[in-house]
Amino acid sequence: MQEKTADMATKNPKRANLLDHHSIKHLLDESVNEIVKGRGYVEDVRISNISGILQLIIYRKEKNAILFTYPPPGSFNSTGLVVSSKLPRFSDKYNLIIASADPESISAKPPVEFTKSVMQWFTKDGVLVEGLFLKDVEGLISDHTKESKKSK
Repeated sequence: MQEKTADMATKNPKRANLLDHHSIKHLLDESVNEIVKGRGYVEDVRISNISGILQLIIYRKEKNAILFTYPPPGSFNSTGLVVSSKLPRFSDKYNLIIASADPESISAKPPVEFTKSVMQWFTKDGVLVEGLFLKDVEGLISDHTKESKKSK
C-alpha cells in the first residue's frame, strides 16, 4: 500500500496555492479522506445525502466534519469515525479531530486531535509532502484505536 502511495505521489503531486486558505484546507481534507478510507473505514453518506429543508439539521450535526465512516469490516467496534478539521482564516494551524461516530455507544472512544502548522507538510512550491502528512494522520488514527485497548 505504501508503494502505491509513493507511486501516486511521484506521478501526480498534490499541489495547493499556499496563499489560498481554502485551497490548502481542501487538499488536506481530501488527503485525510483517502488515508482514513485506506485504513479500511467505509464512508457513511447517509447524513450527507439529506438536503433541502433539512440543511440546518445537517449543519448542526456535521459542524466541521469532513468524513463519517462505518466501523471497519471485521471490527468489534459498533461505531465508526467522525473526522473533523479546522483551518482558521489567517492561520497556518490545521486542527484534525478523530472521534467516535456514536459517542453514546459502549465502544465509543475519547476523541483525539492534533494542531500543526500546514507549512511542515508543503514545499515552498505548494506540493504536499504526502509521506509526512500520512505519518501524522495515521498516527492520530492509531492513537484513537489504542484508547479502547488501554481502558480494557
